Amino acid sequence: MNAAVGSSPHHGPKPFPWGQVIHAGLSLLRLSPTVFWALTPLEFFAMTGGMRPKRDGLDRGGLEGLMRLFPDG
Repeated sequence: MNAAVGSSPHHGPKPFPWGQVIHAGLSLLRLSPTVFWALTPLEFFAMTGGMRPKRDGLDRGGLEGLMRLFPDG
């Protein structure tokens, strides 16, 4: 039985998301096709926010503090 590519980690890598990348570059970033296709992958990664420093996530104590400050009821 053959499964679709990318449906399971045992069947190799998922296909590259060209549709999403082209949409981000041409529609969201409003790059011209010439500029878009001239970018390196690293430049595109940086332009789409991939190089921003990661913030620390909310830990359990932080969540409990917010729950005390903003109770649901």
